[in-house]
Amino acid sequence: MSAGYYNIKEMGVKGDGTDTDMSLIQKAIDTVQKAGGGTLYFPAGIYTSGALVVGSNMTIFLDSGALLKFSDDFSLYPPTKNRWEGVECFTFAPLLQFRDAENVTLTGRGVIDGSGRTWWDAIRKKRADGQKGPTTKEEKELAKLNPGFETAGSGGGGREMQFLRPPLVQFWNCKNVIIDGTTHQNSPFWNTHLVYCENVSIENVSFKNPSDTPNGDGCDLDSCRSVRFSGCHFDVGDDCLVIKSGIDADGRRVGRPTEDVTVTNCTMNAGHGGVVLGSEMAGGVKRITISNCVMKGTDRGIRIKTRRGRGGAVENVRVSNIIMDEVLCPIAINLFYRCGSKKEDTDLFTSDKMPISEITPAVRDIHFSGLNATDVRSACGFFYGLPEMPIENLTITDSHFTTHRDPKMPGGEPDMIWDLPTITKQGFLGKHLKNVRFSQVTVETDDGAAPEFMDCDGVEFDGFVIKKRN
Repeated sequence: MSAGYYNIKEMGVKGDGTDTDMSLIQKAIDTVQKAGGGTLYFPAGIYTSGALVVGSNMTIFLDSGALLKFSDDFSLYPPTKNRWEGVECFTFAPLLQFRDAENVTLTGRGVIDGSGRTWWDAIRKKRADGQKGPTTKEEKELAKLNPGFETAGSGGGGREMQFLRPPLVQFWNCKNVIIDGTTHQNSPFWNTHLVYCENVSIENVSFKNPSDTPNGDGCDLDSCRSVRFSGCHFDVGDDCLVIKSGIDADGRRVGRPTEDVTVTNCTMNAGHGGVVLGSEMAGGVKRITISNCVMKGTDRGIRIKTRRGRGGAVENVRVSNIIMDEVLCPIAINLFYRCGSKKEDTDLFTSDKMPISEITPAVRDIHFSGLNATDVRSACGFFYGLPEMPIENLTITDSHFTTHRDPKMPGGEPDMIWDLPTITKQGFLGKHLKNVRFSQVTVETDDGAAPEFMDCDGVEFDGFVIKKRN
């Protein structure tokens, strides 16, 4: 081994796929750490492990043919301080975690596999059994560490059970981060999660989860700043690329936005949304650019979701040159997002004006140009603001939308709102908007239906064409 470069097989790790290499891999990481850092090289092989933690000045290099496969033994992931669906708490340990580190890299053409099926089957069974609280040893241990968990905010992952599944790869409080070339697949929960990170470059990474993965997001940027995302591929069971900043009171307590993010040259196949902002946005989301991406078969394309109680603002977002095909709803901005709530929460979902306070979310200065969406199944665009806080300063320019050609193709929810009827192959729908402009926009539908806007202040059409398809 040359100085600063370490071959893990020369450090006693077999990589033969039969033995659990967890303790030896962690020992090798610690050895490199104590030497001041360097590159830990994984040649072709199958490396099995439990939770691993990496520190500063480290490169994990997974070469072609290297598979870092994590065990599905829950006991190998002890309680770790984390942020789970926007709340700081203890969870099962992330499988591969870079923690409180600077100058860290995850690279190579290898694969990181989370053996997620056992975790998915467990959460499905718990839901089917109607489990309302912690029952296993691990869940009870987490419950003791998480007082007040019963009333903490949740996006639908099952907080009340304390079966707080971990992400596959996590960067926690890291600075100067590179992720390049690796494939991340079969995560127990979110696939790749970056929390409180700064100066991040993510390139040429593949994020993969089966289409039925519960809460199987591709990559979540959570209260991060200065992030460059390029050339990545998503094929996942939930939102593809997600931008978040904490939930409700805990997110406001932390008060760290996600800001200064660029996303370009990515492909998104399947998933609930292509690029999604929210719904955990209490710290704010600002200065986001998304360009030159292709989305095929995602439920939504560009999606902003939040509701009363969240607080925070999404602002200064620019989206350009996006191709979408067979997307349920290409653009969805929804301030009545229902997931993780109860229909009886009338203060959240009333159509009456509510007082404006720190819990009132805001969405403003959102600009789209150069969108081309074909075979839209629900609505070409869906914008639903609050009566007390309309979506403000929204523009769509130089864009073309065509609804699905199959007359038997069903529609669906353009986004998740209580009591919203199924919408099939419609144009633009909006409510509670302020200062909206459509310029050089064409919509082709079977019936040539006009856009529908209600309770809006200032909607301008300049070169807006509605064509009835022959």
